Amino acid sequence: MKILSLVDGSACSAKAIEYIASHLDCFQGKDGLHLLHIHLPVPGGLARSIVGTDAINNYYAEESKAAIEPSEKILRDRGIHYQATYAVGDIAEQVQSYVTKQNIELIVMGSHGNGGLKSLVMGSAATRVLTMASVPVLIVR
Repeated sequence: MKILSLVDGSACSAKAIEYIASHLDCFQGKDGLHLLHIHLPVPGGLARSIVGTDAINNYYAEESKAAIEPSEKILRDRGIHYQATYAVGDIAEQVQSYVTKQNIELIVMGSHGNGGLKSLVMGSAATRVLTMASVPVLIVR
């Protein structure tokens, strides 16, 4: 089974990775565990013209690396193979695109992330992914 875990460096994201790591055999996840961090785009052309495209791309890469690192450490410590990457754009759209391209069979994510505003029951990103997903989604709280 190919599993996609959305990671953002939050405590809930780490709990989701811990859950996957301790239940990987149940999911038969040895075929592929994918970590994906999605960065919201820097607004507009003005920012790009002031700081430059290279600086913005470096910012995306550095921020994504920092967000993915806690999850990578958990998996490395347990000897679990994974692939990690990041994307820039709308969270739900990027997830759906990744799921399609990589033939993902299950999405696992934390109930809340590092977003600024949180819903009462579940984070807004988790809600959007849940409503747009074409594969089963496991929300870890």
